[in-house]
Amino acid sequence: MQENTRLQAGKKRDISSKKVLGNPLLCAQFLRDNLNTPLLKNVQPEDIEDISERYIPYLGTEFESDTVKRIRLHTEKREDCSIQEPLFLISLAEHKSRVDYDVSMQLLKYMVCIWLDYSKEMNMQRAGISGRKSFRYPTIIPVIYYEGKAPWTADRHFGDRIARKDLFSDWIPDFTYEVVRLHDYSNEELLTRGNEMSLIMLFNKIQNIYDIPAFLELPQEKLDDMIKETPETVLDIIVSVIESLCRKINATEAETQECVNKVRERRMGYLFENMEKMDIQAERRNTAEARTEAQKAQEELNTFKKNSLEEKIRLIVKFCKKLTYSKEEAIQEVITECNTDIETARQKVATYWGI
Repeated sequence: MQENTRLQAGKKRDISSKKVLGNPLLCAQFLRDNLNTPLLKNVQPEDIEDISERYIPYLGTEFESDTVKRIRLHTEKREDCSIQEPLFLISLAEHKSRVDYDVSMQLLKYMVCIWLDYSKEMNMQRAGISGRKSFRYPTIIPVIYYEGKAPWTADRHFGDRIARKDLFSDWIPDFTYEVVRLHDYSNEELLTRGNEMSLIMLFNKIQNIYDIPAFLELPQEKLDDMIKETPETVLDIIVSVIESLCRKINATEAETQECVNKVRERRMGYLFENMEKMDIQAERRNTAEARTEAQKAQEELNTFKKNSLEEKIRLIVKFCKKLTYSKEEAIQEVITECNTDIETARQKVATYWGI
C-alpha cells in the first residue's frame, strides 16, 4: 500500500504548515481569506513562487521549517522605476502552539536577508540600480500562524523588544507582524469559506478527542463540497493532515486507515463517525481496571472548570497520566488549558505527576 494512504506501524510522519503553504492553491486561499490586504484578495496560485530554500545558506538549518513566498502583484508599473517590486511574504510556518516572545527578531533576520538578496538580484540585472533615487525595496509581510488556544500575548511591534524605546525611538527599526490565530475563527466561519485551506484549519482546531464532537456537528454535505473538486496533489496533503491528527488522538492504524479512505472517497462528512463519544485514549487500556481509572479521571476533568486554577492543573496532570500521555504532552495540555507559561507548567507537572 502506498505510504501516503497508510499510517505504517512504528513510523511517525508529521505534516507541517510549510508543506501545506508550499502548495500554491492552499497558499493562495490562505492569503485571500486571512490577510486583510486588498492587493491579495485576488491572488492566484500562479502568482506565488516559493523561494524558501534560497535563504537557508544565510539563515541556517533552524529556519528550514519556515516559508518565504515571492508574490506577483497585478498593479501598474511606476513611471519613475522600470523595475516593479514584487511582494514578499514570510511565514514562520511550523505550527506554533504557544507564544514565542522572540519571534519578531526571527522575522527581522528574514527581512534583512530578503532585502539584501533582492538588491543583489536587481543589481545583476542592471548594475548600480539599487543606488538610484527611484529604487525601492519590496514590501515584506511577516505572518505567524498560531494554533494555540491561549491569546497571543507577544508584542507585535519589533521596537517593543528593544530597551528604552521611548528614549531612542528615532534610532530603532520597527515593523508589525500579522498573527493568524486559528481559534479566532469559528467552525461555522471556516465552513462558510468552503475551500481546502479552511478544511485543513478545521482539522487543526481538533487538538484532542474532545474537540471531535464539534466537528461532527457540521453539515455533512458542506464538508463534502469542500473537496468535491480538489486536485489529487492537494488531497494528498489533506490525507497527511488526517494521519497527523489521528496520531495526535492515538487512533489505531485501522481507524486511521478508515479516515484516510473517507478522504480519498471525498466523504468528509462521515469522518470520525465511529469515534463519536468514544474516549480513544481510554480504549487503548489493556485491563478493565485501567479503563475504569481513566473513566474516573475523565469525570473529574469534566468538572475542572468549577475548580481553582491549581485544582484544574492537578486534574489535568492526573488525567494525562491515566491516559499514558508523556510528561511533555501533559505540559502542553497544562499550557493550553490553563494559559500558563512553560516553566510553570513543567513545575506543576513535576509536582503532581507522582501523586
